[in-house]
Amino acid sequence: MSNQELTGVMVALITPFTDDGGKIDESRLKSHIDRLLQAGVHGLVPGGSTGEFTVLSLAERKQLTELCVKYAAGRVPVVAGTGATSTQEAVELAKHAAEVGAAAVMVVPPYYDPVNYEQLTEMMSEIHTESKLPIMYYNIPSASGLTLTPQQLADLSKVGVKYMKDTSGNAPAYTELVFALSDKITAFNGWDTLTFYGMAAGAPGCVWGAANVIPELAVQLWDAIAVKGDLKRGRELWTKAYPICKFLESHNYAAAVKTGVELTGQPTGGLRKPFALLADQHKAELASFMQSAGIKTV
Repeated sequence: MSNQELTGVMVALITPFTDDGGKIDESRLKSHIDRLLQAGVHGLVPGGSTGEFTVLSLAERKQLTELCVKYAAGRVPVVAGTGATSTQEAVELAKHAAEVGAAAVMVVPPYYDPVNYEQLTEMMSEIHTESKLPIMYYNIPSASGLTLTPQQLADLSKVGVKYMKDTSGNAPAYTELVFALSDKITAFNGWDTLTFYGMAAGAPGCVWGAANVIPELAVQLWDAIAVKGDLKRGRELWTKAYPICKFLESHNYAAAVKTGVELTGQPTGGLRKPFALLADQHKAELASFMQSAGIKTV
């Protein structure tokens, strides 16, 4: 799978827990992945922000990658989130991801103390050299404290970065990556409310947390805009999806996404403390947006 080109709707996957939050719930994870693949999504990205990687132990992060590769069973590529605050841990996770069959790794830079560009390139180079996997750079300045120019992002291709998940919300910079620098780096949209724009602009895909909640709608949107070039149909679908996306970005993202999944009738085990599912008021608001989009809720 490591030679497979990534494209389409890549789901920024939730991590289901047991009801006490003590363990990753394997059966819930399998059920969720099966549902997503039945809906037609094109890839899975576990262990990112939506997957609450910061509350998982190193062993759990490895377990999560192993389970996702196992449950995907070769049907779609798995891009394992392996970012860490130390190069040593990031390399260990990336090497493990390669060993168990991930197609690529998604690496967020150290997210407490920002690194400089030289340190970042050295880190990416070491991860790529040790794992031999293509890297998807997770561009999220709000969390990493690191803001790079489009050219700097594209130049990471020299150290094994083939893809990028752009969660900057900077549409002009993203446009430059898609139109002017696509020969160096393949830029996926990772900002929910820019999903329609990214697809219409010709982005090769998106890494999308909302697809946990609206997988069928997400795939329909991709097919309409990216595959068929039907902007009119795309706008009709985006009218349904946009309020949900805007809502998710207005709250703790992982909490909002897991609340949405719960509303579809699938238990998630909630979030690990100190985080929690959304309060009833916000849950009801999200349910109304989902119902307006034609999604059945419980």
